[in-house]
Amino acid sequence: MQHYGYGIVTIIVMMESMGLPLPAETCIITAALYSLKTHHLAIEGVTAAAILGAVIGDNFGYLIGRHVGLPLLQKHGAKIGLTADRLLLGEYLFHHHGDAIVFFGRFISVARVFVALLAGACQLRWPRFMLFNALGGTCWAGGYALGTYILGNQITKLSGKVGTAVGIIGAACLVGCAIFLKKNEKKLMQRALAEAKTGQFPPA
Repeated sequence: MQHYGYGIVTIIVMMESMGLPLPAETCIITAALYSLKTHHLAIEGVTAAAILGAVIGDNFGYLIGRHVGLPLLQKHGAKIGLTADRLLLGEYLFHHHGDAIVFFGRFISVARVFVALLAGACQLRWPRFMLFNALGGTCWAGGYALGTYILGNQITKLSGKVGTAVGIIGAACLVGCAIFLKKNEKKLMQRALAEAKTGQFPPA
């Protein structure tokens, strides 16, 4: 970490953003804490490396998805939970809400691996993708790096009732999000199927 820290952060974040299931968040947090405790890395460098990896990796993922992604996902997507119906739903969502998905998908660990691939596969226009990818990557990577560094000392002090309360609230939020997405997936799927019957989605 002392000698190759910036490169490690850039490569791991970049490869996860391309579609490989690597622990990018853990890497950013570890590098930020290492910077805080040892000062062998500058937090500005960690932040820049994380943002660079996020933006470059997503662009590579987008290009892969645009050229080979959809046929590949149609053939093998079911193995990782991307069934034909979910691919259709993804196409529908990208055509209607592509900007928001690219931006906010960055903050969801499972979605982050697939967002760029799906954006390319669903033919989201590159200028729009690049804009919201850069904004999302900057907020996500920069937020994790700087937030961890600034709050690093305070995070370790969360204990007892406060720590328990934070854990309960976090778990409740996760359960609530899962229920919401599960309920709305069926409704959105019906809309996507109805729109697909017309033969085309509107331009993304």
